[in-house]
Amino acid sequence: MEPLGLVVHGKAEPFSTALRSLVNNPRYSDVRFVVGQERQEVFAHRCLLACRCNFFQRLLGTEPGPGVPSPVVLSTVPTEAFLAVLEFLYTNSVKLHRHSVLEVLTAAVEYGLEELRELCLQFVVKVLDVELVCEALQVAVTFGLGQLQERCVAFIEAHSQEALRTRGFLELSAAALLPLLRSDKLCVDEAELVRAARSWARVGAAVLERPVAEVAAPVVKELRLALLAPAELSALEEQNRQEPLIPVEQIVEAWKCHALRRGDEARGAPCRRRRGTLPREHHRFLDLSFK
Repeated sequence: MEPLGLVVHGKAEPFSTALRSLVNNPRYSDVRFVVGQERQEVFAHRCLLACRCNFFQRLLGTEPGPGVPSPVVLSTVPTEAFLAVLEFLYTNSVKLHRHSVLEVLTAAVEYGLEELRELCLQFVVKVLDVELVCEALQVAVTFGLGQLQERCVAFIEAHSQEALRTRGFLELSAAALLPLLRSDKLCVDEAELVRAARSWARVGAAVLERPVAEVAAPVVKELRLALLAPAELSALEEQNRQEPLIPVEQIVEAWKCHALRRGDEARGAPCRRRRGTLPREHHRFLDLSFK
């Protein structure tokens, strides 16, 4: 009986280095991509991409066999992110950077590269900071990455005031902003949260060319106006007349909570305090402590 064979392994590093040298190398390349808004030309090898990734197998399967095909245009993925994807496909390793990891993560999700996606998620969690967290939250919500969303929300809860001042916050979608406004653990006062919501809605209105109130409608219902003092609520009401943001009915519910002087008797108005809510005289009537 013939003895069983034994699989032996050579050194992995020279093999990986050799394959890395082929990334975006026109030598022996048989497929060409035009990538990103800059329309950067990137060279690759069809057989390697097809055997490593079903997305590319489907994408390149109908291309003619010999010769260099017409460029494959991938305009939505930035060049740096696409090259990182190629590096992973060629070598099963990749060098990630804080400034581009979310773009690599997006590409990994869109191309169905689960291992690369997990590597990106681990890296994002390690480098998460105030400037990155809102952008990461948006990616998490867009692609249904539940664990990353939880991490981002928890980070923003702990660094609320700083996060609300970032460009990433202003660029959040309504779906990404909602879990923040629903949180009891935000370390920010409601007056500041109202101002942040107005700034967010103004940016969205300018981008979408829609009225501020229309853009704000899905999220402002989560603002807890009853936590504001009467003078603050009056000032908000006046500002709302000049620049509509919050439905009049919601402001009326907040006044009702003040009039009844018991939060549990005015359930139409959110009265529960957040972690960062500053104390006000009327809060002793709300009967709903922070949870």
